[in-house]
Amino acid sequence: MADVSHIRNIGVIAHIDAGKTTLTERMLFYTRKIHRMGEVHDGTATMDYMPEEQERGITIMSACTTCEWKQYAINVVDTPGHVDFTMEVERSLRVLDGAVGVFCAVGGVEPQSETVWRQSEHFGVPKLAFVNKMDRVGADFSAVLEAMRVRLDATPLPLCVPVGAAETFSGIIDLVHETILTFDPSDQGQTMHTRPLAEDPDLAAMAAPWRERMTETLAEQDDHFMEQYFAGSFTPKDIQAAVRRATLARRLTPVLAGSALKNTGVQPLLDAIAAYLPSPLDLPPAKGLAPDGATPMEIPCDTDAPLAGLVFKVLMDGGRKLSFLRLYAGRLREGNACRNVTRKADERISRLYRLHADHREQLDEARAGDIVAVVGLRSAATGDTIADPAHPVLLESITAYQPVINLALEPRNADEGKTLDEALARYCLEDPTLRTEIDEGSGHRIVSGMGELHLDIILERIRREYGISPRSGHPQVVKRETPMHEAAADAVFDRELGKQMHHGQVGVSVRPLPRGEGNKIEFAVDTAQYPSALIEAVREGVDNALQSGPLTGYPLQDVAVTVTSMVRKEGQSTPVGFHMAAGAAVRQALEQARITTLEPLMFVEISVPDSALGSAISLFGNRGGKVENLEERAGMKIVQGLAPLSKLFGFSTDLRSATQGRAGLVMRFERFDSPDL
Repeated sequence: MADVSHIRNIGVIAHIDAGKTTLTERMLFYTRKIHRMGEVHDGTATMDYMPEEQERGITIMSACTTCEWKQYAINVVDTPGHVDFTMEVERSLRVLDGAVGVFCAVGGVEPQSETVWRQSEHFGVPKLAFVNKMDRVGADFSAVLEAMRVRLDATPLPLCVPVGAAETFSGIIDLVHETILTFDPSDQGQTMHTRPLAEDPDLAAMAAPWRERMTETLAEQDDHFMEQYFAGSFTPKDIQAAVRRATLARRLTPVLAGSALKNTGVQPLLDAIAAYLPSPLDLPPAKGLAPDGATPMEIPCDTDAPLAGLVFKVLMDGGRKLSFLRLYAGRLREGNACRNVTRKADERISRLYRLHADHREQLDEARAGDIVAVVGLRSAATGDTIADPAHPVLLESITAYQPVINLALEPRNADEGKTLDEALARYCLEDPTLRTEIDEGSGHRIVSGMGELHLDIILERIRREYGISPRSGHPQVVKRETPMHEAAADAVFDRELGKQMHHGQVGVSVRPLPRGEGNKIEFAVDTAQYPSALIEAVREGVDNALQSGPLTGYPLQDVAVTVTSMVRKEGQSTPVGFHMAAGAAVRQALEQARITTLEPLMFVEISVPDSALGSAISLFGNRGGKVENLEERAGMKIVQGLAPLSKLFGFSTDLRSATQGRAGLVMRFERFDSPDL
């Protein structure tokens, strides 16, 4: 087992079709983890093991594997690029120490690249960048660097430059060691030929300004290297040490180049992962709370400390729950007792595995810094903290996303209904962005997800894995309600329930909040004057009332509720009475506050050739879209704007028809807002 300082927990993140899975496949091949390279376009890639992934040529579920490179153990997570599966990226980044951002040399920084980059910045993840597909027509290394500066607000530091581009691409120049690297096609790039840059005067002249720029940028960002730079005495080791310091501090993003499909430039990337990305020991201690939920704690990466780990993914495998666990402190062995602090449940570990896509290798022990799969955590869900029963701690959980689209499913008979409920329960456990409920009126199962593709995949899996084909309706947009004005109301509940009188009187006021603020419940009364049970009952009553608006029954959003009065009746006031009165008061106030509906607005980016620009903009406008930006990238016109999701069903098909299949389309959820923008 590798020393903790030699562990690298990394994710491969990028826009769809940038080449993440192809790159990961090469990394596994060159580290001897696999003996034959599979291809995404053939449906044989190791990390795309689900049938739906193999058929569509996309990554749907993040897959984990471990490989070894020059005494370093690299835990690799290949993440999806499609916006419908953003949560898969989010929960992976939450537990990773570093990331490799993959950019297409032609497309550059694309919308989902921006999204995942922002997510990684939110978690403070140091990154490398790999400019892939240098062999494609239109590849432009310099343009990608500029896009990283402008669109990602990053400071790229090229450590190598490509030799040629498109059909002339033949290798890379290592600027740190001043060498030319070429990769032997006869053995799929396993043999890397190295020769001094000085042997080729033309390439040396081309590389000189790049190397000068690299050392200047490094000197600007690292004080210790600045002294060496001005003294004119530094070695490749000095450069590497400075790059590592600046990368860990997230002041620079080292950039490498190559073509994963052509087996070029992958080994230098593996070297860079080992040299520049952090080990678990290089990062600040994980932050957590004591079980009281208020006292902050720090959890240093220490194998001898009490156990602390975070469940970042759950899968059902043959009827058993498989929990993906990142260990932040301590050790874990088979048979160990532990506590799910989030669920307040005691557990026992029955099996420990190291992961390799859909294959597993049994382990005797896992230590701080490891990413492993665990069997035995029966109560575990995504975001739960597992800790030593004698030293409980609560790690920061993983934020869930709000679904934006509904689909009604109807089983064909009672037996199919039971199977459908079993399937949906399993998928909801595995995927926190999926919700399901039963419509009491029709008996339909209402499934909510992140987009049309997300729900299509769920339907495919139900048919394939459970052998049933429930009837499905048309996708419906998930909406929200919000008040437009302030209003106030006072409600009294005074009724006998179960042979006991319950009384409560509550006054509330409601007011709208800015978009994206969420809901707030405030108390303008002195809460110290009331028993905590009554205060909690009022809070729950208000919260319940906000789950269903008076207009269409959708949940309320962006509303502040202030509890202005609570009147007790001696001997009759009960928590139930105050709960019911609070709910009634909120509903009465909302009816006076002029409610409006909000629906999902999507950020849309269309890439089209100049000749099809007019058709694309016209079609987008007809779907309620408003163009906010128009730019040019890699010879294509890029149209960016916002449009209501309800008008975008089937838009991708219509766009392909209107542009003879030449347009590219990316959509992502922006916010809930009024459909008229």
